[in-house]
Amino acid sequence: MTTSVTAGVRARVLAALVLTTIASQFFRASTAAIAPDLIADLGLSAQQFGAANGAFFLAIGLVQIPVGILFDRYGPRRVTTALTGLAVVGAVWQALCTSGAEFLAARLLLGVGCAGSFMSAVLVSSRWFGGDRLATVLSWVFALSQIGLMMATTPLAAASAAFGWRAAYLAAAVVALVIGAAFFVLVRDAPPDSPPAAARGETIMEALRGVVQVWRTKGLGPVLAIHSVAYASMATVLSVWAGKYLADVHGLDAVQRGNVLLAMTAFQIAGTLAFGPLDRLFNTRKWIIVAGAVLSLCTLGPLALMAGTGLWTAAALLCLHCAVTAYGIVIVAHGRSLFPAHLAGRGVTTVNIAQVAGSAAMPWLTGIVIGLFPVAGGGGYAEIAYRAAFGAIGVAVVAGLAVYLTARDAKPRG
Repeated sequence: MTTSVTAGVRARVLAALVLTTIASQFFRASTAAIAPDLIADLGLSAQQFGAANGAFFLAIGLVQIPVGILFDRYGPRRVTTALTGLAVVGAVWQALCTSGAEFLAARLLLGVGCAGSFMSAVLVSSRWFGGDRLATVLSWVFALSQIGLMMATTPLAAASAAFGWRAAYLAAAVVALVIGAAFFVLVRDAPPDSPPAAARGETIMEALRGVVQVWRTKGLGPVLAIHSVAYASMATVLSVWAGKYLADVHGLDAVQRGNVLLAMTAFQIAGTLAFGPLDRLFNTRKWIIVAGAVLSLCTLGPLALMAGTGLWTAAALLCLHCAVTAYGIVIVAHGRSLFPAHLAGRGVTTVNIAQVAGSAAMPWLTGIVIGLFPVAGGGGYAEIAYRAAFGAIGVAVVAGLAVYLTARDAKPRG
């Protein structure tokens, strides 16, 4: 294969990975901009709404180990394509649901369908663009995936206002179907000159022993601790409560909320691209991660402690929070560095369990915190309820950071 052909194949692989992660990001965040409509139409409480959003991440977490085994055995191309089919079914169900229980079940199925999207990107990228370039390449994949978050802000709010949220969700299901087909056609698990993965010939017992080996990997615990709060702190704010907070506290309508959420997403993209090359620049992953966590606390602190925060100040803090929490991309590179090639699928999905567990738990916990406060007029909550939620997120980040500080550095250049 010539260099030009190889470059073309790599570009197509990268494009398919990006498209799949865009779909996953959209479905993760597709409730925030239209939260008041969903809550009103389906009769959801704050706890039910938080639980339904958490269910998406819970489902991803529950299937990570099986997905990792399947990745190592059958390859991410076939596995992710099949999972995307489930995501399409979940998206249709989400559009047609008529109760809180159905909405939760649809979010669970959507989570299963999206369970392989990001980890297939990590695994395939590590094979096509490995070495010390991994974090940089992943920063571009993850940054471009934020297009999905952007589509879940003003565009989704506008489509919902024009055609209804059910029609908007059905259109998203059709797009996901097309993306799944493109993934199968364009992606190859590894370059053609790569040796076959050793795990392809494993028995079931050998595959399970590999899972045990992954969990015994030295240095895994601290990475899991910080990974459980890094992305979750951003996703809980951006994808769950920011829209409701902006409506209840600052009185923004759907399109206005969508505009702020769109700005938050743009900051997340910029942060992801900024954090990606930093590990190569400074030859450290640990201290880039620590700095990102500390900066995220600097944004959560004022949101939790300051009463009567004005709209522009609140919007600025929310945007900055989304930017600095992008240090999660460096955590992914740190986690991938812990495992040999034959355990890569199980390794990266195990690391991802922490992220999705945190992303499932944090919306649920913050829903409980907000639910402790009385419902104000119009079915909303007072500012103090959201301040308490921001404070709870900050406490979780402090706990994760405290454990991660015990980790050894994973320098890109040894």
